[in-house]
Amino acid sequence: MRVALTFLFVALTGVSLGNLAALERPYKILMLLPAGSKSHKNFFMSIADALAERGHRVVMLSGYPASSKNPNILEINHGLKEFDVENMNLFDFRNDPTGGFSILVDILPPMAKKLYNIPEVMELYHKRKTFDLIIVDQLMNEISGIFPDLPPLLDIERNQSLTLINSHFSMDAAVPLLPSQVAVGAVHCRPANPLPKELETWISGAGPEGVVYFSLGTVARGTSMPVVYRDMFVEAFKRLKQRVIWKYDVELDGISDNVLIQKWLPQQDILGHPNVKVFITHGGLLSTQESLYHATPVVALPIFADQPKNALTIQKQGVGVSLVWEELSVDLIIDSIQEVLNNPKYKRNAEQVRNLVRDQPDTPKERAVFWIEYVVRHQGAPRLESQAKKLTWVEFLMLDVLLVVHVVVYIAFCVLSWVVRALKGKLFPRNVKKKRD
Repeated sequence: MRVALTFLFVALTGVSLGNLAALERPYKILMLLPAGSKSHKNFFMSIADALAERGHRVVMLSGYPASSKNPNILEINHGLKEFDVENMNLFDFRNDPTGGFSILVDILPPMAKKLYNIPEVMELYHKRKTFDLIIVDQLMNEISGIFPDLPPLLDIERNQSLTLINSHFSMDAAVPLLPSQVAVGAVHCRPANPLPKELETWISGAGPEGVVYFSLGTVARGTSMPVVYRDMFVEAFKRLKQRVIWKYDVELDGISDNVLIQKWLPQQDILGHPNVKVFITHGGLLSTQESLYHATPVVALPIFADQPKNALTIQKQGVGVSLVWEELSVDLIIDSIQEVLNNPKYKRNAEQVRNLVRDQPDTPKERAVFWIEYVVRHQGAPRLESQAKKLTWVEFLMLDVLLVVHVVVYIAFCVLSWVVRALKGKLFPRNVKKKRD
């Protein structure tokens, strides 16, 4: 591997790269995301499309069918089904203290062994040194013991050249970053495109009452929602004046005339429509960023993983409200929608965040491409690396310093105790017993 880059789920298409300098030469880039959800691939595809637009050749390994139309991108589907949403029900993880991550312990090790029995994967492994750059999904990268010549995973992580972080201070808490850590949050977000005629007619025809958009993302299938909750939404939507667009896998009985159900929907184009007033979401990271980018107030219903944290961020920034599935009722759903619809603070706060997200000296897409190319141009860009990566765990935790501090404090305490006892003996001498006659 000439260069190893690690990415923390990042995910902008449709934005010009005109601010970047002329391309030195096309690079050959390998993207590895063998495990993960569809949203992981959506992030990687945004980066891949941006690199391909610059003329780079991108090879992407994933567990999903090819989706890019760019001739500079070659997608390889390994065909394993461990992360197929048809095999998962995320509502089963509601009581998991790890937020659903415990399932990875069971899924990833056997999946890694299967992965390296696939001829296309082995071919990529043997050709790995022909690539200028390797991009890896940091959350789930499995290195199998079948490759004894590879360095330990910890060493590979330490030697990464760059980390693209799917966050930005405009949407999240401000944190100090190293030069090798680049924030590119909302890199997948883009201005809304015109909607298909049916959707445009439905949304525009809602009039001043507007539209409520309901989607649980790409992983949480609508049919996996417990029936008791599904029926609550069916009943709640009947009582709304607004029209509702509901992303759901199948048609439902008992749906009122103000509800439109579709299996797939162009989410960013819907959120960018001025007549869409509220977004009911599971609080996935990409969906949260899209709601902020398009200034659409939110009713969040987190299910697992990072979604509760994202929902808390939504509530803290005043761009929406957060609910808990176990506390749901028809009245609570209606009241929450009405609160976000009728209280102007949510829309006002959402517009303020949107203005911050879009007010940057360069786009996240340009920033990502620049630093990726920078790492290749400078043979891994070692000057970006922190010297802290060379620290042992004892040094990193400052155990040696803490030991010295504790010893010094102990010695000082002993000396002080001796001095106090000596002074006390001088100032308050004990009465000497009279000698016996």
